[in-house]
Amino acid sequence: MGKDKASSSAYEKIRALWLRDERYHPYAYAFVKQAVETASKQKQRRPGGPRTHISATELLESVRLLALEEFGYLAKTVLNYWGVHRSEDVGEIVFNMFALGLLGRSGRDQRADFAGGFDFQEAFVDAYVFPSDI
Repeated sequence: MGKDKASSSAYEKIRALWLRDERYHPYAYAFVKQAVETASKQKQRRPGGPRTHISATELLESVRLLALEEFGYLAKTVLNYWGVHRSEDVGEIVFNMFALGLLGRSGRDQRADFAGGFDFQEAFVDAYVFPSDI
């Protein structure tokens, strides 16, 4: 029951974000949150320690890999449909989520950290390798 209430609360916060800033589809927020959780789990697997801060570079790599895993060749199309066209958009989503407490923020986090992370055309289309079993 507690988990449902927490997810409902997160859903309401994402909906509030979307109503305030319609640039990004609610699914974009949920997707970035999933990428944060994935990057966090990866970082926790490293020997030697407690959970640490995820850098913009680590988050962008998680977004890239998760998008390719979830959407394959259509990753760029799906993200673009959600309003995410470049790495800076991921940063905007992250900072919107910081504002409502959906993500924790360190004093070092800056929007500029997301600038020029990767080119969506290169990362999702040009470099895509079709599975050999097609």
